[in-house]
Amino acid sequence: MWEKNAVIDGPYHFDLALDRLARDPLNIVDKGKRLIRVPIYKKEPEVAVIQAVGTTEMPSFIIRGSRHQTKDQVMEKVSSAFQWNLPLVDIHQHFSKTTLYEIFETHFGTPIILDFSLYPALVRPIIHQQVNMSFAISLTEQFVKTFGFEIEGVPFFPSPETVAQLNPEDLRSLRFSQRKAEYIIDLSKKIVSGELNLEEIGQKSDEEVVKELVKIRGVGPWTAQSFLLFGLGRKNLFPMADIGLQNAIRRLYKLDRKPTYEEMENYSKEWHPYLSYASFYLWRSIE
Repeated sequence: MWEKNAVIDGPYHFDLALDRLARDPLNIVDKGKRLIRVPIYKKEPEVAVIQAVGTTEMPSFIIRGSRHQTKDQVMEKVSSAFQWNLPLVDIHQHFSKTTLYEIFETHFGTPIILDFSLYPALVRPIIHQQVNMSFAISLTEQFVKTFGFEIEGVPFFPSPETVAQLNPEDLRSLRFSQRKAEYIIDLSKKIVSGELNLEEIGQKSDEEVVKELVKIRGVGPWTAQSFLLFGLGRKNLFPMADIGLQNAIRRLYKLDRKPTYEEMENYSKEWHPYLSYASFYLWRSIE
């Protein structure tokens, strides 16, 4: 067992982040102790514990792991997933001069937490396509608990190799649609065969990533943008087709109908170059 301290620049409201993460039963969160147990995906998977011990203005953390030889790898993955190198103060100062200033004050310092591996970051939005949020969360939970595995009580997504061996009927029994089952299995087969390399794609520009991913059956622009945002942590994404985002803008501007894409484009001009945070905080405003 090893333990390491991390001090980062504020603001960083870990408690608000945990509140959101706790809504997903696949996240093992203890809000009282201000900690989360996270899956670390690598050749030999393990669990890391991240516990906040500082404040929003002066954030600091204790990170614990089980294998000394992998400490540096775990710290790199944790720092990336929790976006510890992104100065939120710059983002909040930017939005203090925009129409989103009240939302950013309400959710001050809330970070975007990335998925803990690129494969789940692409599978998850495919599962979430065209279903309501509660069913999407339930469906994802059943998928992971049926075909994945656990370490120290922490659920891990199944590997692409595992999913590639499934038949659509295996997912249909969990209430997946036929097409969605086929999409996920076909995607996994492409990864296993080497036809699709998510790490290599992650080195490309936003436009190139979307162009590559939408070639895959079942992956449209919304799914590709979700992967960019929650898989790769890209900063300037605004998925206008997202219903939640449309509803948040409708409420913000007191519209009697959902906004048009042209209206959303106009509203968002002042939010560049941090459209991802505009999207995230708008979602937060209606959760």
